[in-house]
Amino acid sequence: MHKSVKTSARKSSSGEINIPDKLYFRIGEVSRLCGLPTYVLRFWETEFSQLKPPKSGTGQRMYRRPDVENVVRIKKLLYDEGFTIAGARAQLRAEAKRKQAPLPFAVPQPARLPELKQVRQGLREILGILDPRQRQIASRG
Repeated sequence: MHKSVKTSARKSSSGEINIPDKLYFRIGEVSRLCGLPTYVLRFWETEFSQLKPPKSGTGQRMYRRPDVENVVRIKKLLYDEGFTIAGARAQLRAEAKRKQAPLPFAVPQPARLPELKQVRQGLREILGILDPRQRQIASRG
């Protein structure tokens, strides 16, 4: 006889799911935690690229905390906010894109070019002070 294991997850007063602090969750645990049937989780794995839990040597899906957080987010988009699967997929992609902030030094903005030229000149002057042989290079600049 197989005993059902209860998770220590509780809903907070705001209705959010508190995910236990552990490394891996089996599909049954995620199912109970999120209040979803396991077949829904397996289906979502085919629909959302963000949801790809690795499998153990025995074939068990091993969800990590980010996977469980994605399940919770997908559930909220579909059930609470009324998105279609395609709409939720697009929303997740847009959210991921927003999280990837551009590097501050990636592309100089035209308004900053004079400032950058001034910095470059200052660096050349410092180089000339530190290494007299570089004065010729610095003055050519």
